Amino acid sequence: MASEQVRITVFDTTLRDGEQSPGCSMNHQEKLRLAQQIDRLGADVIEAGFPIASEGDFEAVKAIAAVIRRPIIAGLARACRLDIERAWEALKDAARPRIHVFLATSDIHLKYKLRITREECLAQARESVAFAKSLCDDVEFSPEDATRTDPEFLCQVLEAVVETGATTLNIPDTVGYTVPAEFGGLIATIRRRLRGIGNITISAHCHNDLGMAVANTMAAIDAGARQVECTINGIGERAGNAALEEIVMAMRVRPDRYPYYTAIAGEHLFAASQTLSEITGVPVQPNKAVTGRNAFAHEAGIHQDGVLKNPLTYEIMTPQSVGVPDSKLVLGKHSGRHALAIRCEQLGYQFDRRALDDIYRRFVRLADKIKHVEDHHLLELIRDTHKPATSATPLFEPLRSAVAATAAASAPSNESHRPFPMAQETNAFGVPLPVAADHHHDQQQEDYLWGV
Repeated sequence: MASEQVRITVFDTTLRDGEQSPGCSMNHQEKLRLAQQIDRLGADVIEAGFPIASEGDFEAVKAIAAVIRRPIIAGLARACRLDIERAWEALKDAARPRIHVFLATSDIHLKYKLRITREECLAQARESVAFAKSLCDDVEFSPEDATRTDPEFLCQVLEAVVETGATTLNIPDTVGYTVPAEFGGLIATIRRRLRGIGNITISAHCHNDLGMAVANTMAAIDAGARQVECTINGIGERAGNAALEEIVMAMRVRPDRYPYYTAIAGEHLFAASQTLSEITGVPVQPNKAVTGRNAFAHEAGIHQDGVLKNPLTYEIMTPQSVGVPDSKLVLGKHSGRHALAIRCEQLGYQFDRRALDDIYRRFVRLADKIKHVEDHHLLELIRDTHKPATSATPLFEPLRSAVAATAAASAPSNESHRPFPMAQETNAFGVPLPVAADHHHDQQQEDYLWGV
């Protein structure tokens, strides 16, 4: 399928724009460690930092450029000679260096921040890109606050930097102001109006101030952008950047709508997310798409029942496709009897219908009090409800050792699609047991209704 699709370049700016997020600064060794993880992830470009910002950032960019050899390594520079020289000094040992030059172009930035005219801005953009090109073949230019820049003037600036050597034009929504239809229209306008655009890569860099960074990025791709600038977990200035993992999985889950692909190894997304969280000490929000701890967790009984029968009923991607070990059924007051039965089997117990009904009623009362029922709570409930000496339903022995269970799990099985490993199909005395999936239709329907 990939051969029929359009390839999108992934420009990861976690180490630069992402690090500017409050509380997310990293030291030299931490940046190098994360860069290695981003390399394993398969990013095409790693923006390693802003070399002029500090001696520490300079050294980190220099070290990453020397060690990470597969992807392009980029360094950010303002549109001035000193910044560009410093960026090149940090990048010159890279196998594939890129100087990323930026200059604000919106009237509000020109008037209040830079205090220069449009004509001065145009000249500065042209001169800085020409100087960067004299040092490095690969030059990217970003007109800061592009989405609040007069489109006519924006196109003038972009045309000028293309003439002086820019090979990538990045269009940043610096303050997260635009919306998808508008941003897609801007990208289309740039592609239509610029001369010599054929060999130039158009890039999108979106911020999330209105919660639309990923949507805006996807609109830009549809309009012809072929590079996306993004960060792991969507970290970045203020409300953050477009999240790398969400962009990648949107293409993979909906190729009918987005016929594009990237070189990202999806199975490393969760590891990259966790590595970043560990380094910065900033946790991933539980309901974060793709990599949050609740992304594959189910508590509602109807959902649990559906997932146990076929995960596709409530999961549009598999946990394994993004590196999450497995789905998680959270046992709480909304859980159904089907999920409770599976968890009991995992803990080494299986009950007939009457015994399970008894346990389920007590379980719901407990869940109302403590929100989430953990394994030790469930074991206590089982012991208190059905003591071996008095229960009419035999309790099974605990499951085999972890080593034996692992060996059994690796063997071919008809149950391999289940989110949770099933208990053995015989009891402690070798008597075969019925499998829940084989119950007749009425039984399945009854289980479903129990989850309401």
